[in-house]
Amino acid sequence: MSLWARLRMWFSRTGSEVLGWTLVVVGIVLMPLPGPGTLILVSGVALLARHYAWARRLLDPLKARAIEAAVYGVQTIPRITVSVLGGAWLFALGVVWWVGPTIPEFEVLGVGFGPELPAQGWVTGLGLITSALVAWGLIVYSIKRWRGDPHAPGLDDRGLDDTPSTDEQTLA
Repeated sequence: MSLWARLRMWFSRTGSEVLGWTLVVVGIVLMPLPGPGTLILVSGVALLARHYAWARRLLDPLKARAIEAAVYGVQTIPRITVSVLGGAWLFALGVVWWVGPTIPEFEVLGVGFGPELPAQGWVTGLGLITSALVAWGLIVYSIKRWRGDPHAPGLDDRGLDDTPSTDEQTLA
């Protein structure tokens, strides 16, 4: 057996599990910070879903909700515009945090801020810029995948969820 085949077998079980747990831990740590913490956390759970039933049970409704939100977000031009502008806002904030301008000193609930931005630096800036790029990529993907698709999961004309439940999918 070649080294490449052995490495592929190792990664299919052990490596993906280690990477999944690492992404879950890193995602949890990044959740309160600006950046793609949620995306990293979901990526870790997706890798763990290959090996654990609990992760699959967690991922299935999360995936359904994400698709539903993506379909909803690209149904109209104003929604797409707001999403793109949200990405532009994240990108601009990333540049500001990276550059790190001096701000006036002030206090909120006894916590002092200034003359530097909280968590100022290239790491926070890069996290925000990466989040903007990921958001734009997901918007483009969602437009190509679901915009104008009459069979896309989501809300029906009455505003009710028409996505089949797990039981309905099993029976189909």
